[in-house]
Amino acid sequence: MQSHSKISGTSASTTTTRAVCGLRGWADLPEGLLQSIVALLGSFLDLLAFAGTCRSWRAAFSSYPSKSTFCSLLPPLLIRPNIHVSAPHLPSKGDDGRKLRTCQVIDLANPNTPLRSQIPQETFQKLCFAGSSYGQLICGSGRNCLVVNVFTGAEVSPPQLPLSEDAYFNSGMLTAPIASPDSHLLVSVQSDQDYTQRSLLDWPVGSHSWSELQLNDSRIEQIVEFNGQFIAMDEVCRLYSLSLAPQLDLQEITTVWWDDMDECPFLRPWLVVCGDMLLIVGYHFHYISLLSGALASYKAYHLDMSTEPATWVEAAKLENHALFTGGDVRSPAFSSTSPGRWSGRTNCLYYAHDTQPWSLHGLGNDADAVWADSTDPDLVFKRTWYRQLQPFWVYPSMLYSDGQ
Repeated sequence: MQSHSKISGTSASTTTTRAVCGLRGWADLPEGLLQSIVALLGSFLDLLAFAGTCRSWRAAFSSYPSKSTFCSLLPPLLIRPNIHVSAPHLPSKGDDGRKLRTCQVIDLANPNTPLRSQIPQETFQKLCFAGSSYGQLICGSGRNCLVVNVFTGAEVSPPQLPLSEDAYFNSGMLTAPIASPDSHLLVSVQSDQDYTQRSLLDWPVGSHSWSELQLNDSRIEQIVEFNGQFIAMDEVCRLYSLSLAPQLDLQEITTVWWDDMDECPFLRPWLVVCGDMLLIVGYHFHYISLLSGALASYKAYHLDMSTEPATWVEAAKLENHALFTGGDVRSPAFSSTSPGRWSGRTNCLYYAHDTQPWSLHGLGNDADAVWADSTDPDLVFKRTWYRQLQPFWVYPSMLYSDGQ
């Protein structure tokens, strides 16, 4: 290979001229060069613009081998389904004739650029939110479940749930992108008539039936994938290792809380994978200040699984990470590394709201350091189950198809 200092002779000039003359335009740039550009893009808007340039650029993006790395380098997008926005250039109905609701989308890397998402109207009117995963919205009603791509509107309809009564959905998640051959849809449900009847259901995507694991004294509220293992958490914050094969199964992970406590002091905390750590995040009531400073003070603890039993240890400072969550218990939480890359702040929590788009919280001892006086003092900081879809964070499905 010749160095740059040697590209000057007759042979080199001839070779370069021939290469340039062989290109008819930007669409003819080599795939390797295009993919090196993809690696430098700094926002979802940049990625979308690149993929939408032309067919060859879209192919280069689709075959980029590590698109999923953007899910940690960039902030997730904020979907605000409660904000009705005008978009006359977008269709009001899908290809199947169903009405679409146009929702506001915010990219923290480009907060002043208007973005839109269209979600079927029936998702709001007839179905209950169960979760979101890999860019898909998971919802259901009665014995029916539906998986909808947040941005393309593409739908997947699983078989009816194998239940004798209508179900209420406590949580839902995919174990892999919907198009992956090994993708499973997991939903935690309970009877609408008798809340003591609880089940965890597993549907191998594309199959004709569900597997059911009956739950005796708990409901599964969250499932995350951490270091190649699925970990579930119930309503009293007990952790379980979840297995899909040879059959659906849960095995409790014995854990020790901090300060010799025998139970979690948080009200409806959430699990989030943050780099090589599994965190539990929430707020202590006695840290809340109603007179001055931040209205809620959040703390994070990471799970040390090198001990027996596993131990929750305070993560005093998330040096180079930011966290994202919303008010619905079923909304997944995310983490982003190096938030300074998109003008974000480290060791902070971005909490999505119904009224103002989000509030920013410092974690641990930084609670008051980042609190903005402009934040609405009437904001409600609670996580619960909502019948209607609440604002939630999401990464588009286009980032989960590495090399495809």
